Amino acid sequence: MRTSHTVVAGIAAAMAAAVSLTGCSGNKTSAPASSSKSGSAAGAPSSAPSSTAPGPDYGGLLIKASDIDAPEPFTAGPQVQNPNGQLGIATTFSTQDGGHVIKDTIQVLADPGAATNALNAAKTAQGGIIKNPTTDPASVGAGSTMLSGNAPDNSKGVAVLLFTEGKGFVTLEFDGPVDTLPPLDFVNGVGGKQDAAVKKGLGG
Repeated sequence: MRTSHTVVAGIAAAMAAAVSLTGCSGNKTSAPASSSKSGSAAGAPSSAPSSTAPGPDYGGLLIKASDIDAPEPFTAGPQVQNPNGQLGIATTFSTQDGGHVIKDTIQVLADPGAATNALNAAKTAQGGIIKNPTTDPASVGAGSTMLSGNAPDNSKGVAVLLFTEGKGFVTLEFDGPVDTLPPLDFVNGVGGKQDAAVKKGLGG
């Protein structure tokens, strides 16, 4: 009887050991597989930015907040790559209280002719931003024009400076209190610095 119990115990122990080794072996085999899957998933986000924001980074074309010479300091917001699906860059500058805002958008076209076409199209599209806009010539870049007036809902005063520099098309929108527009020399001053930055950045 003692021998029989010993043999049975030995067999049971051997079976338990075999099951334990099989389980460990299974875990070791499955672990790399799961880590491999997580590795490929982790790698996916790293390729996402290139597909969502293709093309060169034109952030260097933008002026800085320190380039805006005004009684109240302006702060730059985040840069937006390829605004509205168009190759280029954009940002927004604002005073601390948000009472004055400058929206700076630079579109990079195929050539100067395409930039001029974009400017001409934009002139007729300002009706949705300015009610009965007044048009004045400006002295920045090529084909520069300033359109100004109140917003359609009379919530603010708006001045929009449009001009081209080489294949770059620039839109500078100045928002402030209703019935109050920025001086033309201030608009030209900011526009002139933006024009110089685009000319330098695009090698014009």
